[in-house]
Amino acid sequence: MQVRVLGCSGAIARDCRTTSFLVDDDLLVDAGTGVGDLTLDEMAAIDDVVLTHSHLDHVAALPLMIDAVASQRGAPLRVHALRATIEALRAHVFNNVIWPDFANIPSQDAPFVSFHDFAVGETLRIGTRAPKVVEVLPAVHTVPACGFAIRPETGGPHWVFSGDTERNKPFWERVNALDVAALVIETAFSDQEAALARRSLHLSPATLAHELEQLAHGDPFPIYITHTKPAETAEIMSQIDALAATGRCGGQAALSTRHDIRWLAVGAVLAI
Repeated sequence: MQVRVLGCSGAIARDCRTTSFLVDDDLLVDAGTGVGDLTLDEMAAIDDVVLTHSHLDHVAALPLMIDAVASQRGAPLRVHALRATIEALRAHVFNNVIWPDFANIPSQDAPFVSFHDFAVGETLRIGTRAPKVVEVLPAVHTVPACGFAIRPETGGPHWVFSGDTERNKPFWERVNALDVAALVIETAFSDQEAALARRSLHLSPATLAHELEQLAHGDPFPIYITHTKPAETAEIMSQIDALAATGRCGGQAALSTRHDIRWLAVGAVLAI
C-alpha cells in the first residue's frame, strides 16, 4: 500500500496545500487543496473518499473535484464520513447555493456523488481494484471528527492518521492494539500559541509530548507531523526536533522515550 501526500499544511501559501492523502490510486483521505495538483485522470481514478471532519481545509477540493471529472466517471464518487459531516456538507456546500447538489445531479438514480455514513469504531471495507480495510478512530475536535487506521485487505500493518485532534486517550488505546507502520499526527500550533491550540482543539509540541507518552511499546515506527501553520512551521518543528532529540520540549514537557519524529512534506510517498 502506498500513501501519497497531496497536502499536509494547516493553511495555504506558496507550496502549502491543505490536508489530503491519496492511498494507492483509488482512495482519497480528506479533500483539501492538495487534490488540485492531481491530473484529471488521477482524480477520475478515485472511487472513494473518507473524510475526517467538515472543516474547509479538509473538504475544500471535494466539490471542485467532482465537477472536474464527473463526466469521466461511470459511477458516483462514494464519500464516507460521520453522519454529522455529511449533514454539514449537504447543508452548507452541496445545497444549490454554494455548489450544486451533486447527490441529485444529473438525477437521483444516477448522481455524481453518493454519501455513506459511518461511526467511530466501525471498520469499513473500501475499494474494488485495491481493497482496503479502514478503521474509524476517535478524535477530539471542535466539530464531530475522527481519524483512520488503513491497511490492505490482504493484511499487513496500518497507516494511522490522527485527523484534527487534541488530547485523545481512546485514540492511543486503540493505536497500542494495532500493528502500525507509520503514524501521521497533527501539531497545528507552536507552544507560544498553546492557549489557541487548546481552544481550537489542536495539538502543540508540549501536548504532543503528553500524547506520545501514551504509546505503550516505544514506537518502532516513524511519526510524521502534519497540519502545521505555514507561518509557524519552522518554530513548531524546532520545538519538536528538541523533543525528538532530548525528550524535552521547551524545558517543560518530558518524554521517557525518544521518538523518530519527522516533518511531513507535500509530495512525499509513504510505502506501507
